[in-house]
Amino acid sequence: MELNLITELKKAFNGDAWHGSNLMQQLNLVDPANAFYHFIPNAHSIAELVLHITAWTDEVNSRLLGAVAKEPVAGDWPTPQAETIKEWEKIVFNCKTSNEELIRVCDGLSSTSWQTEVKDDREGEMGTGITYAALINGLIQHHAYHAGQIGLLLKFNLNKS
Repeated sequence: MELNLITELKKAFNGDAWHGSNLMQQLNLVDPANAFYHFIPNAHSIAELVLHITAWTDEVNSRLLGAVAKEPVAGDWPTPQAETIKEWEKIVFNCKTSNEELIRVCDGLSSTSWQTEVKDDREGEMGTGITYAALINGLIQHHAYHAGQIGLLLKFNLNKS
């Protein structure tokens, strides 16, 4: 099972995802000049979505390394430090690095580690009381969900350019 989860994580991030474009394919299509733009009122920008994805990827990685479950260090919905091309490149780089590190950690887990429960006694929405396998499965779904949102925003992005 763990090998299948690692394969699915790789597909969602930078592989042949069944649902369409993977996360990195979507990000490579973003015009940096529009990454911070709010195409839909009261909705997140592409940059905000990527910061959110990265924050939760970092948090999942932290849990797999034995840390107690909590909200990501950067917060649930981090805000960009600036709205520049350089900041966008940093956001994409950090997302890529975070996912590559998570894949490396997953590759290093033993077959029995996947049934280890995340450390914490809280329940539900923070992803506690679940196994490492369930945690990674949830993150795969999280990646697909937000990659889909980015795909929709890209349609606005491409039409705006």
